[in-house]
Amino acid sequence: MTHGSDHPAGGRAIENTTEKKERAVLVGLSAASMEPEERSTETTLAELEALLETAGGTAEATVLQNRESPEPGTFIGVGKVREIKELIKAQGLDLVVFDNELSPSQMRALTEELDVRVLDRSGLILDIFAGRARSREGQLQVELAQYKYLLPRLTGMWRHLVRQTASGGTSPIGTRGPGETQLESDRRHIRRKISGLEQELEEVRRVRGTQRRLREKNSIPVIALVGYTNAGKSTLLNAMTGESIHTGDRLFDTLDTTTRRYSPDGVTETLVSDTVGFIRKLPHQLVEAFKATLEELAEADLLLHVIDVSNPDWREQARITQDLITQLDAASTPRIDVYNKCDIAAERPQESEDSVCISAATGEGLSRLGELIYKALASGSKRLKLLLPYASAKLLEPLHRDCRVISLEYKDEGIEIDALCPASVYRTIKEYVI
Repeated sequence: MTHGSDHPAGGRAIENTTEKKERAVLVGLSAASMEPEERSTETTLAELEALLETAGGTAEATVLQNRESPEPGTFIGVGKVREIKELIKAQGLDLVVFDNELSPSQMRALTEELDVRVLDRSGLILDIFAGRARSREGQLQVELAQYKYLLPRLTGMWRHLVRQTASGGTSPIGTRGPGETQLESDRRHIRRKISGLEQELEEVRRVRGTQRRLREKNSIPVIALVGYTNAGKSTLLNAMTGESIHTGDRLFDTLDTTTRRYSPDGVTETLVSDTVGFIRKLPHQLVEAFKATLEELAEADLLLHVIDVSNPDWREQARITQDLITQLDAASTPRIDVYNKCDIAAERPQESEDSVCISAATGEGLSRLGELIYKALASGSKRLKLLLPYASAKLLEPLHRDCRVISLEYKDEGIEIDALCPASVYRTIKEYVI
């Protein structure tokens, strides 16, 4: 939240090697009264540490508490609060990051008690997104998510920001995005801001809808890459298309959707889209705000669920991705499970008719993946060569509408067409099949 900036992504870049890294203590709570997916574990804390590093910070200590239920006022027990306070003082830490979601009142109480900035997992993820979004659409989505997150947390949360930046310091982790000026203004102004952003995103959806109808008219199938963050989706997109899109080993390295052309059989033309990686406990504001990008999942002809099987936690990551696919109304879209990094995995999953083991880095398994993609897109359809007399040219319109026209050539004897057609259309055109 760069001071005075109107857009979160318009602020400074997340990483700057000349700046001192902020040092933090990570805190997690596992309470019996909490839903299993909300509990903090060694695994989720390790992921939180990776998120903090992505944001440009470093974890100096980790505290994991087990208790029956969260403390209403401070989330963790009073004794743990004292322990963390002593840790902050002894090590001169700048920040406390909770692995769980805190209520606005808990965040205020902890900030006052610990006398440093307090962030929860959602706030940290939003902050990373603020520094990563590059397109105008991505920036709009992040800004909307941040305003919705910040609205109930306005009271008292900027005291430490004011103190830290008063002497000309840079905006610390968890404070990028909507500027301090906006956050001090009344709630009505922020609600108007949210309303305006939602209208802009509606316009984005309208434009996407127009583009999608054009694609449908041209019969170009769309494939969407989905998966847990850092599963290797961008590397796979490069391997499939021969492009050189930036890839990295950081969480949320891809925020803006990238679309490239791809042919699974050297003839059939498709569009492949790389989407933002999923993560456990993804802030619901982000799921909502990013629907304009992620609605491509529901509209896609085929999903490639990329799974990093070299990660010991890959089954849980696959489950989380599946849950989010369902949330985004894409559960009925045909899907191929792409087990990535099989070359370095401890165990190699069993392949099936709709799953394949690959290595996007080495190219292993990519030809079989192409075969599965072609088969999935052609399911229930026949590849036909037609010679349509000019007297029957009126059939071109339904052919374009109902079939996937691969090529079309006007010859002296008629129109030569190469198309992928469903069985329902075959009987109306079978007399023209070469």
